[in-house]
Amino acid sequence: MQDLIAAIEAELETVGKTPSAGHVKTGDVRKISARFFKDLRDKPKDYVFAVCEELLKERTWPMKVIAFDFAYRLRKQYDQSTFTIFEGWLERYVRGWGDCDDFCTHAFGELICQYPALSEKTLLWTQREEFWMRRAAAVVLIPSIKRGKYEETRPLRVADLLMQDEHDLVRKGYGWMLKVLSEKEPELVFDYLMEHKDTMPRVAFRYALEKMGEDRRRILMQK
Repeated sequence: MQDLIAAIEAELETVGKTPSAGHVKTGDVRKISARFFKDLRDKPKDYVFAVCEELLKERTWPMKVIAFDFAYRLRKQYDQSTFTIFEGWLERYVRGWGDCDDFCTHAFGELICQYPALSEKTLLWTQREEFWMRRAAAVVLIPSIKRGKYEETRPLRVADLLMQDEHDLVRKGYGWMLKVLSEKEPELVFDYLMEHKDTMPRVAFRYALEKMGEDRRRILMQK
């Protein structure tokens, strides 16, 4: 395992030193991830998750991207016990909105798509001190909303719980979730925004109405 980690580090260093690269881009990191995952494709799930953990312990952005990508590539092997592993990673290794969104809109969001009832556990994140945990409570539902699996996850309940959150990145997170939901249920989100237009923080409100039709946006923006 350590040889694999070292090889990934060496590859990242090589890419970073390419004169034309400027800096390592997300696409470059994902290409590296795809190449190295070929050596893990036939490994047991527990082994691959252990590799992910070692990558995450490095606490660098490229290693996190690769760890979360490896985890997503195992999506056909998820079961409900995967939640405990993913929640542990969210608590220990995510420290900002970028890590949160990458993990939650891919691997963790896919898990919720497969097992929507697990979203009951994510409600507890709305009360966490760490802003990225509270943001994750909304963002992790986005994949299931996009795939029409939102009745059981009840995203409006999450918006209610996060409505007056003090952190702008949390407000933007649930605003983004509502925006995605509005593409599936425009009338539902329109009614929700009308109900809360006088109390919802403006940054969340403006995110949420971005995909509304022009007529609805105009009504929502009226004083």
